[in-house]
Amino acid sequence: MLNLLKAVVKHLWVDASDARRVIPADMLKRLAGRIKASEARHLGEIRMDIEASMPLSYLWRLGQHNTMKGLIRQRAVMQFGKLRVWDTAHNSGVLIYLQLAERAIEIVADRGLAAHVSDAQWQAMVARMQLNFQQGRFEDGLTQALEEVSALLVLHFPANATDADRNELPDEPSLN
Repeated sequence: MLNLLKAVVKHLWVDASDARRVIPADMLKRLAGRIKASEARHLGEIRMDIEASMPLSYLWRLGQHNTMKGLIRQRAVMQFGKLRVWDTAHNSGVLIYLQLAERAIEIVADRGLAAHVSDAQWQAMVARMQLNFQQGRFEDGLTQALEEVSALLVLHFPANATDADRNELPDEPSLN
C-alpha cells in the first residue's frame, strides 16, 4: 500500500509543465529532425511518446500485484495502439516511450520488426539507455534509443527507391 501511495504522489507531482521544462521545444525539434533523417534510411516508422506521468487508472493497478516496470510496459503498449504505430505498410513501426516521472523507457515494435529481434535484445537495449534517463540526460537517451532502433530498421527494412518518400506517422515526438 505504501508503494502505491508513493507512486500516486510522484505521478500527481509531475505534470505537462514539467515535461515541457525537461523536453523543451528546441529539443523536440532536434528529435523530429533525427527521426526524419533516420526514416530516410529504412522503411520503418518511429514515434516518440514522452509522458510526464501515468494516469491514476494505471497506478491503481500497483495494488493488484503489478510492478511499476510492468505498468510502464502496459502504458507503452497502450500508447503504441493509440498513436497508431501498428498501422504501417510494412508492420515496421516502433514506439520509443519515455515515462518522465519514473525516468524509464520502453520500446514497442510492431510484428514485422519484432519477428527479427528477440525480447532479450530489446531488454538489453532498454537497459543501456536507462542510465541516461536516470541521470536526467533525456536528449542523450532518446538519441541513443533512436540510433539503436534505426540500426535495426536499416538492417531488416532497408530503404528502397519505391518507398523512399513514404512517411506514414508524424516525426514530431508527442509530449503529454
